[in-house]
Amino acid sequence: MKIRILEASVEFIEQPFLRPLQISSGTITQTTEARVRVRVCVGSEEAEGRGSIYLSDLWAWPGGTEARGQKERRMRELCEHLAAGLFDACGGEPEHPLELGLRLHERISALDFFEEMPLLAKAVCASPFDAAIHDASGQAMRRSAFDFYCEPCAVPSADHWFTEGVCQAVRQILRQPLAELDAWWIVSAKDDLDAVMRQAVGRHGIGCFKVKILGTDNEADALRTSQIYQAARRQGVASPVLSIDSNEGNPDADAVLDYLERLKATDEHAYAALDYIEQPTARDIVKHPFNWQKVGARKPVFLDEGLTSLELLPVAREQGWSGLALKTCKGHSFALVSAAWALNHGMKISLQDLTNPGFSAIHAYLFGAYLPVRKGVELNSPQYTPGANEPWLPRLDGLFCVKGGKHRLNPAGCIGLGSTL
Repeated sequence: MKIRILEASVEFIEQPFLRPLQISSGTITQTTEARVRVRVCVGSEEAEGRGSIYLSDLWAWPGGTEARGQKERRMRELCEHLAAGLFDACGGEPEHPLELGLRLHERISALDFFEEMPLLAKAVCASPFDAAIHDASGQAMRRSAFDFYCEPCAVPSADHWFTEGVCQAVRQILRQPLAELDAWWIVSAKDDLDAVMRQAVGRHGIGCFKVKILGTDNEADALRTSQIYQAARRQGVASPVLSIDSNEGNPDADAVLDYLERLKATDEHAYAALDYIEQPTARDIVKHPFNWQKVGARKPVFLDEGLTSLELLPVAREQGWSGLALKTCKGHSFALVSAAWALNHGMKISLQDLTNPGFSAIHAYLFGAYLPVRKGVELNSPQYTPGANEPWLPRLDGLFCVKGGKHRLNPAGCIGLGSTL
């Protein structure tokens, strides 16, 4: 399977948040969506694919001396740079879509004139191009992008990570895609819990809650976690499911262990409902290494922001991370190879979000439908930027308008990454 990239383009759309999203690095009230088109040739067939992502600089590029507006401007410039030279950025020759995506990920890490930008922010900028390549390839061949692994094919950038090559490794982890997945609702630090539960549970039937804690006061975080659990129970959720995410707010693994001990002492039922912990400490796991075995023995702890290259996978396993909190905003190819490696090495995977709207929400759902992710999929654009999803309504209201606690989308007939839906 050899895919030739013909041309690419990007446009930017401002998207306001319906309500603020507070994370440990700040509060998000609006963001910019990058929408990408890529045209490819497969044999004699040409097709166009699409992808999108939010340029979330507050998440992908926190800290530093640059102002937030400057960071977003630089991320836009990188998107425009990739659109103008995508063929060369992906190696300058036809290849398997997975190889093209991995070459793109490798290329962005070495861009000298964007050297001030962290790799995670670069990956966010590149991710809609990777998605659009896979989408266009599927459109041209009239097949799902998850069907590209039915037969062996050389993928030099990843084959050496697996005994029998990456195509077989990916094929082994794919499942018959699910037509519905559990939905999650984010609860920020300052959210009114009664209002949250009336909407999340009363209107949408949601029973899974991602708890945003700040990581600076374990006693307060444990109490807040308990309060969220109890609020869900009062609203009628028989067995709430929780995850916690401090967005790297905890100082070390011992602090996370202390939080768990305090939570168990505060509310044993809330502790039992806690399903996993998402990246609690600083994202550079080489500069800030911790042993996660004691935490992982109590609750799974998943690496998120800290996973930016395939070379970090064995490092994460050695440090005792239970699994990976995957995001399609790091690149479809990178996420797929990471999932295959993790599952082949006894680690777990979950699928998290970057408030993916429209095309990127469809993509993320399909990723979760085909892979054995833990407890559904987080898609929070219906919660924070519902206006961005309006062009897909009412056709895809099962995906964007949660009912009975489920996102619903029938993968049958979805070619590429579903942009034609």
